[in-house]
Amino acid sequence: MQDSTILSKILSEHRPPEAIFSTLLPVLGDLLQCDRCFLYLRHPQTNIGKVVSCWCRSPEYPDVTDSDWKAEPTDLINNEDPLFAAALRAEPSIFVEDVETADPKVVNKDFERKNFGHRALIHAHLCDKNQLWGILQPCVFDQPRVWTETDREIISDVIDKLTPIVVNYVTSTQN
Repeated sequence: MQDSTILSKILSEHRPPEAIFSTLLPVLGDLLQCDRCFLYLRHPQTNIGKVVSCWCRSPEYPDVTDSDWKAEPTDLINNEDPLFAAALRAEPSIFVEDVETADPKVVNKDFERKNFGHRALIHAHLCDKNQLWGILQPCVFDQPRVWTETDREIISDVIDKLTPIVVNYVTSTQN
């Protein structure tokens, strides 16, 4: 089965969202040859969020899954993280090839180092009606990574199919 077909199948299955998330992330992580892939969800009206699912290629990479919904940290709200600020503005997803050399207007290198430790990442914004509902974040730890046109197409397709699932999940669990 083609990789895109596998992803489409996962995203179209009638299963609980948690099962979709936990099945999707390892497949996407392998397909993109990443070290970790996590899904952060949030309610745009309450600024409550959590990492609902995290896949790690190896135990050496930190699992960032949250057990509870909680208020977003003030450093996110105060725009210490330009990636999150761009996501809040519902800007297109951001493909960072090297955190160490990225434009500081796009990536706060110190913030990324302290909070995530990755070297390259995709900051995929799950937005609906100009509101941020989640961030899908595949990443690589030990080296820069050039994200190909195929990688970008995969992420675009996943975002399109995953966003409605995320919106329904967040509204059903947070209302």
